[in-house]
Amino acid sequence: MMDTLLLGAAIALVVLAIVVLYRAIRGPTMLDRVLAVNVLGTNTVVILALLSAALDVPSFLDIALVYALLNFLMAVAISKFTVERGGVM
Repeated sequence: MMDTLLLGAAIALVVLAIVVLYRAIRGPTMLDRVLAVNVLGTNTVVILALLSAALDVPSFLDIALVYALLNFLMAVAISKFTVERGGVM
């Protein structure tokens, strides 16, 4: 029962990720695109954690942690790049 609920939540988050992907592609400003990519990364981490719990695969949590770290570093790098170009985040 709980596995089905966790898998359903993961599927719902995948559907929401598709909606956010639209914003990442069509965002009117650079800030919208950066924020959408960050949300996609966070969404991926949560989906991996839900799949890890539902399928009882602990290695997915390790992958989720590494992906969260990469997502954070990407956000910092893009922020630094934007500020150095004279833009304001």
